[in-house]
Amino acid sequence: MSKDPFSVSSSAAVSEVAAAMDKGRVGSALVMDGSWLAGIFTERDVLRAAGSGRDLTASRVADWMTPDPVTAEAGMEAEEALQLMLSRGFRHLPVVDGATVTGMVSLRDVLSTRVRRPG
Repeated sequence: MSKDPFSVSSSAAVSEVAAAMDKGRVGSALVMDGSWLAGIFTERDVLRAAGSGRDLTASRVADWMTPDPVTAEAGMEAEEALQLMLSRGFRHLPVVDGATVTGMVSLRDVLSTRVRRPG
C-alpha cells in the first residue's frame, strides 16, 4: 500500500493532473475535498477525457473522476482487496480508516504480496 498517495482537488485541470501522474509514475489520483475523499481519477479517466475532444486545460477532474469510490478498510487482507478489485474491474483502491484516507493499494501492490508469500 502506498501510504502517501497522490491527491488532487476536483477543480484541477485534467491536463495538469495527467502531467503530474506521468511525472510521478502513478496510475491514479485521490480527489480530495479537504479531508473528504470525493473521488478517484485514473489513467482510464485521462483516456476518456482525451478521447472526448474537449480542451483538457479547461476540463476539470470533477468532470471525469469516479465520485464516491469503493474503498478498502485499513487492515483488509490482500486477498480480499484483490477479489474486490478483480470483481469490480479496479486497478486502484483507496484505503480508509473510518472517514480518513490512509493510503492507496494498487493491483500491482497486491500481486507483489502474493508473489513474495510462500505457497
